[in-house]
Amino acid sequence: MPYKTPDQIAVAAVVAGEKKAMLSPDKMLVGGFLAGAYIAFGGLLAVVVTSGLDPQQWGGLVTLVNGAVFSLGLMLVVIGGAELLTGNMALIPLAVLQKRVSLGRLSISLGMVLVGNLLGSLFVAYFLALKTGVIGTHLSPEGSSGASTFTRLTAVSEGKAITETDWQIFLRAVGCNWLVCLAVWLAMAADDIGGKILAIFFPIMAFVALGFDHVVANMFFLPAAMWAGAPGIGWSDILDNWVFAFLGNFVGAGVFVATFYWWLYLRGMPGTAAPAASDASGTTGAPASNGRTREASATRAH
Repeated sequence: MPYKTPDQIAVAAVVAGEKKAMLSPDKMLVGGFLAGAYIAFGGLLAVVVTSGLDPQQWGGLVTLVNGAVFSLGLMLVVIGGAELLTGNMALIPLAVLQKRVSLGRLSISLGMVLVGNLLGSLFVAYFLALKTGVIGTHLSPEGSSGASTFTRLTAVSEGKAITETDWQIFLRAVGCNWLVCLAVWLAMAADDIGGKILAIFFPIMAFVALGFDHVVANMFFLPAAMWAGAPGIGWSDILDNWVFAFLGNFVGAGVFVATFYWWLYLRGMPGTAAPAASDASGTTGAPASNGRTREASATRAH
């Protein structure tokens, strides 16, 4: 089964980052809305599935199941096609480091996608989680499914909005997006859907099970909990979490994925150059995205 080696992933990531940075603002916004909604779907599913699992009885299996089902969100983003802020925090800076994209385009892309992600997350939180009664509220009858999901959502959100310090949010966000962007990175290695699903599943399951902070996921969890009546959670708590989660996510993606892999595989390489591609069978050849390099080689050969 063909796959990309790490140096080929790096080249493909630069191409993907450049493509994302050059999208029109309306496509950034619409793609961002879809990605925010997809991540919110994963979060909503995780709340519902784990609401009946008592942590005192099930222990760490609750977080394991939580992470397993939450991975649906990134699968929808990567395979379905959408613009996720946290993934773009690695791909576009990689293109910037290769001088294929300007800092201005990076800022525009992250800004538009951030707005889109927020709108998509809030849409699912308000209309599909709260108004449908799926997550329940503080007024849900005791023993009902609504009360169970509300209790679970409150537990998740209180930890992120109240219990964690700003420094803890930042550090958890660094770890989160390091893993999220590794999921995106590994998914780029696979040429088939099954491979992409497996590549996404384990890093996403890990970051959720570890209790790390994802700014887009928190755009769903925290407003949904506040609207449902979770005690002690207000907009100031939510905004504080979003700010430090954003900063940590950017460091996790921009430093530990984009910069480190650029240093390993792309540093010193011209912006249009790319290593030869190979697959599991050992066949070699230039990747399709490297047409200019092939043309230059052909010119020199003649």
